[in-house]
Amino acid sequence: MSPQVAAEARVIGRQRADGSWLLSVAEPLGEHPPTLADTLLDWAARSPGAVLAAERDGDGWRSLTYGEAASAAASLGQAYLDRGLGPGRPVLLLSGNSLDHLLLTLAGYLTGVPVVPVSAAYSLRSTDHGRLRAIAGLVRPGLVFAEDGDRFRAALDAVTAGPAAATAGSTAGSATGSTAGPGPATVVSGRPGPADLTVAALRATAVTPDVERAHRALTPDSVAKILFTSGSTGTPKGVLNTHGMLCANQQMIRQIWPFVDTEPPVLTDWLPWSHTFGGNHNLHLALCNGGTLYIDDGSPLPGGFERTVEALRQVPPTVCVNVPAGYALLAQRLENDPPLAERVLSRARVLVYAGADLPDALRERLRALARKATGREVELVSSWGATETGPAATSTYGGVGDGIGIPLPGVELKLVPVGGCVELRVRGASLTPGYLGADLGGTLDEEGYYRTGDAARLLDPGGDPRHGLRFDGRTAENFKITNGTWVLAGRLRNALLSAAGVLSDVVLTGDGRPQVAAIGWLALGRANDLLGTRATDPAELLRHEGLRRHLAGALDRLNTGAGAASRVERLVLVAEPPSLDAGELTDKGYLNQRVVVERRGDVVELLYAEEPEPGRVIVAGC
Repeated sequence: MSPQVAAEARVIGRQRADGSWLLSVAEPLGEHPPTLADTLLDWAARSPGAVLAAERDGDGWRSLTYGEAASAAASLGQAYLDRGLGPGRPVLLLSGNSLDHLLLTLAGYLTGVPVVPVSAAYSLRSTDHGRLRAIAGLVRPGLVFAEDGDRFRAALDAVTAGPAAATAGSTAGSATGSTAGPGPATVVSGRPGPADLTVAALRATAVTPDVERAHRALTPDSVAKILFTSGSTGTPKGVLNTHGMLCANQQMIRQIWPFVDTEPPVLTDWLPWSHTFGGNHNLHLALCNGGTLYIDDGSPLPGGFERTVEALRQVPPTVCVNVPAGYALLAQRLENDPPLAERVLSRARVLVYAGADLPDALRERLRALARKATGREVELVSSWGATETGPAATSTYGGVGDGIGIPLPGVELKLVPVGGCVELRVRGASLTPGYLGADLGGTLDEEGYYRTGDAARLLDPGGDPRHGLRFDGRTAENFKITNGTWVLAGRLRNALLSAAGVLSDVVLTGDGRPQVAAIGWLALGRANDLLGTRATDPAELLRHEGLRRHLAGALDRLNTGAGAASRVERLVLVAEPPSLDAGELTDKGYLNQRVVVERRGDVVELLYAEEPEPGRVIVAGC
């Protein structure tokens, strides 16, 4: 990576007698603002006319400057204080990224009122709203926000219903919320109309000295927001995000990307603020460095991807951010449209991914694509962390270009052998103090390292930690086959996806069985490209004999020379997508392996109904 983009680093690694490793870097964590409120006010004073964020407005963009944001946050913060909001009465944000969502967040940062952004999937893609009701019951909000009261009607009703409700009522386009506690929650709509309250109405609140007093009372230990984990390997938990941990994490990022000090970053980003990648890493990267975040209202999902492409066409980012599934779609689109690739990547300094491992084949495609489109090297940067770590704990910098990189300044890693793999554990300035209603407790080991449940391995076969780490899946997903060998599910899943090339995702099975098998879903676009078809229904492609031959060949290549724990003997393709309500799919789009296997027991039995034949590909449900 170019020295102008990334800092150098000196990795300090020590292996203990028990086989564990301790890793850190020599560079200490630098000074940083104590709270995000201080960051907002500092940039508002230094660059009041600079654009902090913008959202789509017809064919153009509606923008919000730093000066406007600070002024609006003060008025909204006063409205919070007037309604008795505070550390014990947070703001529950139901809808996705928007300028109003941002202003309500900044008002909380300024006055010590925690914000709780929850995935819009819990409101719009769920039919029973069970998780949403459970979250509202835990949080007991003092204010509930939905951008569009009509669209979120069922979710608002779910939040206001039940024995925990203090009051319940509604008007067209909005609803009166509920909490247990001192008085009902206020429900706010982002759009004008017959709502109980609008953000515009709250912004008209006259500011009193109470706002400044609330700001002065903030400390690094004050809770800025509560984020609920995705639940990919367990029940979602409310992670306390303090001002101190979030500011520390941004300082870590500034130290590894010194270019943001002189080049305020520009992001065109769809990643939801209900998750730590979008809401902490990306949003705060703009906020803490005087940058701009353009809110992409698309997504790498059917019906949303064209919006993402158009947003990137209109505003090419300097820092491109995405998850692997998003980059897979984008790579295919840009490869097929070189002028679009030149436009989208014209200002790119880095392509950043996180949230899941990136198949090796996609990594090489992205590097080649960027080189061809720009005539220069645009580094692909990986970052790893968790909601509990603020989020970034490692990144590829300091001469490390592959895997998940090395620790950030101020982060200490411990790599501990667990169940056939090596678990990543974290200690440092960006670690959460605990969960809503509980401390970190049993998630900390005897030395105070947070047990992440993620696995990694050293990239260097000789064991030199200076070459960094590679993500190796989640320890909870690993299992043993009957010969007693551990199957490293994340590693094998990545190998299968790379070999197949046409699968969007897979779940491995075989716990207590003699062989490993897999349940898979098609990536429609890549499968159509392979077969020369234009199918819009996955079931149509699943019946295509050419697809089965291709996948059988992929299994043969994967299995050649591999031991039993590194082979996939049979693959079943299913048309029914993973279910959010059933818990198969998290709101971030990750598969919960355990739930998929339990819920699709009939499909699993197909895989083991008879002695599997190597390379056998079967279809279920169509």
